[in-house]
Order: sequence, then C-alpha cells, then structure tokens
Amino acid sequence: MASKKPAAPAKKPAAPKQGVTWGSGTPDDPWLLKTPPGTSEYQAWRDEAASPPALVVQVGSTRLSYRLACLEDCVAMLKQAGDWVLLGNADEGKPTPDGSVEAWARSPGNPAGGYYGLRKGYRGRFANYVPPVLELLGRVELEHQPRGNRVRAR
Repeated sequence: MASKKPAAPAKKPAAPKQGVTWGSGTPDDPWLLKTPPGTSEYQAWRDEAASPPALVVQVGSTRLSYRLACLEDCVAMLKQAGDWVLLGNADEGKPTPDGSVEAWARSPGNPAGGYYGLRKGYRGRFANYVPPVLELLGRVELEHQPRGNRVRAR
C-alpha cells in the first residue's frame, strides 16, 4: 500500500499592500494601519464629535490628531499637483523638503492656514500617518519603499 502525503497546510492570505488588517475607522473599531515603509503599526479613526472634527492616530501610547478636513484637502492638493508628490515625513519643528506633503500640511497657504495637526508638539508626521488612511479609502496611490515614498491622487 502506498502511503499518501498529508495535505499541505493552506496558505495564509497575504495582507493588503497598505497593511490594513481590520477596522471601520470609528473609535470603537479603529483602522489598524502601517506606515508607508511598513515598519510601524498604528491605529486611526475619525472623531467627528471633536471640535474641530479630527482624524485621531494612536501610535503606541502617543496620540496625535489632525483636522479631519485634511483628508479631502490633501486629495485636492494631490489632484492639483497631478503627479507623484514626495511624502517628506518629519517631526514638528524639523525641516521638510519643499513641495512635499509634509511641507504642504504645515504651510500657511493650505486650506487650514498652517498645521493640520491639533496637538502642539505632535503636529508633524502628517505624511507618515495620513496617506495610508487615504490609500485605505481608495483616494490615493502610495509607495511602500524603505525611504523616499511618494503619493498621488487616484
């Protein structure tokens, strides 16, 4: 009698490219996302009851928040740019590359008139946390390289 080989275990499905694993984007059911290089996980959700309404980001024990309007405003800026835009991620107070998403998110010329970040000292890193949310929502294409990532509107 020939023995049969046991069936190979089923392969686990690959996680979506942007690293989203679950969530509906509410405080009770946040999105679980990864930064563009895929190196860090964080949670994000809409808080429409906040004043002003906010996109809240939880990274470990650190909580950041950005004006919720940033989602629509960033897509509009990317559409106007018409091509790939460097993310240019940086902490608040650190220099940002000209023409980058991070520079735009701090510019007095953006629709918010300056920082989209709502918590002083934690207003930077917009380009690290907001574009993955936009990718999840199907509004942008986002690169996922170790460095120098870019984004463009769909």
